[in-house]
Amino acid sequence: MPALTHQTAPTQFVEADGVRYAYRRLGPEGTVPLVMLQHFTGNLDNWDPALVDALATEREVVLVDYPGVSASTGTPATTVAAMARQMITFTVALGLDHIDLLGFSIGGFVAQDMALIRPRLIRRLVLAGTGPKGAPGMHGWRKDIEAHARAETPTGEDLLYIFFAHTETSQAKGVEFLGRFTARTEDRDTPSSLASRDAQYDAVLEWGIPDHGALQRLTGIECPTLIVQGDNDLMIPTRVSHLLAGLIPDARIHIYPDAAHASLFQYPTEVAKDVNDFLG
Repeated sequence: MPALTHQTAPTQFVEADGVRYAYRRLGPEGTVPLVMLQHFTGNLDNWDPALVDALATEREVVLVDYPGVSASTGTPATTVAAMARQMITFTVALGLDHIDLLGFSIGGFVAQDMALIRPRLIRRLVLAGTGPKGAPGMHGWRKDIEAHARAETPTGEDLLYIFFAHTETSQAKGVEFLGRFTARTEDRDTPSSLASRDAQYDAVLEWGIPDHGALQRLTGIECPTLIVQGDNDLMIPTRVSHLLAGLIPDARIHIYPDAAHASLFQYPTEVAKDVNDFLG
């Protein structure tokens, strides 16, 4: 049978603690699986197929919806700590006792907490377009970004504004991304609800309350960490990704040029190679 791709991997479900988690799984078995945690209000279909398929050439990839988001049942969490506990429960339900973990944006918040709460679970950590708890400039988003991110009916224009640099070259790459992530026509995930949007923004705000002491938590992350970021993230300031790299003991950072929040969608081939090399 042909190998599954991001476009053909079926949506599956696993139940734990009264929640039915929606997930997709692809790539070669027998490798340490890479669990990928999605951005604010994102679902299984919001990943870039070019990124996922390139990652899945070398390792098994697991995508998942948070509880209460899109096809997963349950109540959406209002704190990052609760989301981290939910994702640990998901890994237990799938029988995953050792994983690599990639978190994008709010998924990066969750991934940091998972690495602190359950260090034995995570072999290597990838943090994309994200920042640390309590860092300066993290208490919510600037007003134009918030307006686009919290739109009641998000459009491609909203994603282009948030995810990509406001340059002709970056916006052109964004249009290419929109074409890729909307290409799947069968078994598409359901849109996230306004309730899950509001719960996740509560989690974003709680995470970002200024707290210098919270930054010291990062020194407890034991696993090797790769930080991926654009050179001008308008949603989570690039400078706080440098702060992540400085405080996590075994961390390295890769900054992509002419890019904003979603550098991993602007440079899917390059990011996949960098991530696969790091995980390998």
